[in-house]
Amino acid sequence: MASALETPRSGARGESSFWGTSALLFIAAAGVTIFWTGSMESGMAMPGGWTMSMAWMRMPRQTWLGAAASFMGMWLVMMVAMMLPSLTGMLMSYRRSLHRLGGAQLRQATALAATGYFLVWMLVGAAVYPLGIALAAIEMRWEGLSRLVPLATGGALLFAGCIQLSGWKARQLALCRSSPECLPASIGDRRSGLAHGLHLGVHCGLCCSGYVMLLLVTGVMDLAVMAAVAAGITLERLAPCPERIARTAGLIVVAAGAIAIAAALRPV
Repeated sequence: MASALETPRSGARGESSFWGTSALLFIAAAGVTIFWTGSMESGMAMPGGWTMSMAWMRMPRQTWLGAAASFMGMWLVMMVAMMLPSLTGMLMSYRRSLHRLGGAQLRQATALAATGYFLVWMLVGAAVYPLGIALAAIEMRWEGLSRLVPLATGGALLFAGCIQLSGWKARQLALCRSSPECLPASIGDRRSGLAHGLHLGVHCGLCCSGYVMLLLVTGVMDLAVMAAVAAGITLERLAPCPERIARTAGLIVVAAGAIAIAAALRPV
């Protein structure tokens, strides 16, 4: 029985392996994301002086099913690159709460928790894609609506910034940062690992709703915005003063929204 439990030495080796695997996954996901953004940085110039992202367009001879699969693959890799730096610390806390499990069970539980977490983000992407495609089709069909997009973008940025400044955001952030002590009784089995990952993913998704809105209205494939969002999310999860970071980010986004609205209303 004792051999099934982690000793201090095997636990240290397991943690080193966990950190190493997480670092490799992050590097791979970041590299693929940078490549994709570079290959999709061009877009379609639209009436109103803005550019539609290639993420909402089909490539030549590509079916809608193929386009959706391409978007979902891109979305998953992008979420891994953006969320893994903050998720890694939460997964490590989860691993340490399962100290009585053996190495194989511990790895399985951790992998299932990560799977559940990113499954939530995949569902977010599955909801975002048809909405983005529908909006893109409407904007390409009606020029008058297309000209209102810069103004709508500014309004969406204002709303995203207000989310960051709200008490609701502060409560979601507190839940997202809380320790993983609320584990099911059947600790360490497959269902508990997956359920814990889903639990983390739902709270993280709600907490990041302002950032996700920021990402979507700025074109999805903007590398600078991705990096800024990833930095903000990571600092909110790991820094000692998360509320201050969330509010600072909110003020920056509100200012960006106000500037965008002023530019959209400026006489041509």
